Amino acid sequence: MNQVLKRSDVPAEHRWKLEDLFANQQAWEQEYQTVKKQLAEIGRFEGKLKDAKAIKECFELEDQISLHTERLYVYANMKNHEDMADPTYQALSDKSKKLSVDTSEAMSFISPEILSLTDEQLHKLVNDPALAFYKRTLEEMIREKQHVLSRSEEALMAQVGNLSQAPSTIFGMLNNADLKFPKIKNEKGEEVELTHGRYIQFLESRDRDVRKRAFEAVYETYAKQKNTIAATLAANVNKNLFYAKVRKYPSALEMSLFGDNIKKEVYTNLIDAVHEALPLMHRYMALRKKLMKLDELHMYDLFAPLVEEYKMDITYEEAQKTVLESLKPLGPDYLKVLEAGFDGSWIDIYENEGKRNGAYSWGAYGTHPYVLLNHKDNLNSMFTLTHEMGHALHSYLSDANQPYRYAQYTIFLAEVASTLNEALLMDYMLKKSTDPKEKMYLLTYYMDQFRTTVFRQTMFAEFEKIIHEKAEAGESLTPQLLSEVYYDLNKQYYGNDMAVDKDIEMEWARIPHFYNSFYVYKYATGFSAATSFSKQILEEGQPAVERYLGFLKSGGSDYSINILQKAGVDMSTPEPIKQAMSVFKGLLEQMEALAK
Repeated sequence: MNQVLKRSDVPAEHRWKLEDLFANQQAWEQEYQTVKKQLAEIGRFEGKLKDAKAIKECFELEDQISLHTERLYVYANMKNHEDMADPTYQALSDKSKKLSVDTSEAMSFISPEILSLTDEQLHKLVNDPALAFYKRTLEEMIREKQHVLSRSEEALMAQVGNLSQAPSTIFGMLNNADLKFPKIKNEKGEEVELTHGRYIQFLESRDRDVRKRAFEAVYETYAKQKNTIAATLAANVNKNLFYAKVRKYPSALEMSLFGDNIKKEVYTNLIDAVHEALPLMHRYMALRKKLMKLDELHMYDLFAPLVEEYKMDITYEEAQKTVLESLKPLGPDYLKVLEAGFDGSWIDIYENEGKRNGAYSWGAYGTHPYVLLNHKDNLNSMFTLTHEMGHALHSYLSDANQPYRYAQYTIFLAEVASTLNEALLMDYMLKKSTDPKEKMYLLTYYMDQFRTTVFRQTMFAEFEKIIHEKAEAGESLTPQLLSEVYYDLNKQYYGNDMAVDKDIEMEWARIPHFYNSFYVYKYATGFSAATSFSKQILEEGQPAVERYLGFLKSGGSDYSINILQKAGVDMSTPEPIKQAMSVFKGLLEQMEALAK
């Protein structure tokens, strides 16, 4: 696929079949009108949610409205993603977004009204046989009730909502619009302007001087703004402390974990287990230094290629075959659905003019999932294929086994199924590879995923925990304090074989995730849970496969931790992290053997 086609020229076998969702736009419009009518209907329940009969009828209508709204939204936006320059579907996408807002507003009375009932009334409803299907919804409302304020206070908090976006908005503007990086010399000695996008490219350069220049230029630029960015980050931390206090949570961390009903230990276990494994990370740094033949390994050497570029040309058809082979350990039932996805027009494969970039898996309940790709014939695209199909099969099996209300899995669980597929693909390729160069290339690829997803994200998570605790103890988050904490963490995580450059102390200033607090740990827990599953599946076979398929079928029918626990991955203990680290150790040993 060399030239980029117009959407109208893309052959049918390379496109997804959105007709499975709506036959045409006319069918979409009909369903849109249905939702409009239902929105008028739901209002009649306002002020009447006092008994089981009214609540049941209201919940049933709420489910219908939500499902139709989701279908309309998904279809309109996927049509828009096929060619984002097409005005018809830009308009349809806008129409679906407005409908989503209207739907949320129309149904916003339900939760507060039920929660205004007395504790006694609520407990009676939870145990009412007529509401048995909605027991989990009601229990979740009761769990949240202790943190819900009075009506007038909630109205006030809603007004504060706009203000609370300020730190994130200000940082975004500064980081994306106002910060200007200097020009630096590239490999050819030409002056090139440094940008966010080019920074990573420069860090991956084979020319060490280019890497060093880019690294120093980026952090010098942030250092010039350190007082402003520290004030912005401190404002974000203070916002979290404000919300935690007003809503009666013991700490900002516990407030952020409350939604997924996750205990603080899950967060602290991750940090403790990764600390325990830091000697392995230090060994990997020593190996990197040796392979790169360096006297001193610097922070700007972390993304440089370790081995000669190993070209792997993998067509889409070959990628499909390899993915199918690599997922055989998951058994015939899983493979059957996977083949149905490959053959049933779930996937939009190649780039075309105006198509949205990147990749995702998406869909609406009641229809199979869809996957958007922009496939290139390389290793990365093959991993993207298995990753997105992992999401797709998770959604498919959740939807097939759960009612609409309980089918949606949480973000905490979302990356497990996709990462597990990647782990099985990597295991398959390493076992099959006979070429030491290819093997080293694959091992490096996988080891760097561990480094960036488990070690680095855990370091970020630890930084967030420390700065929130300091602020809770009344300390002021000055640029000096933030830089000191951050620098010390880098020294601890990378070890003595790394010359930890002073510049890295400013890295906290460029991480946008710090404005979505206590989120990054989910990358590390998801990756660890997936690695733990893959280890169990490869070692135990059938019993582990059964447990894993049970996990995929559970959707959101229970709390995330419980769903994983039933499947044999107990994130309330450090065990899954330790299992992931034993896989990391095995990979490191293979690399060390090849490097001799």
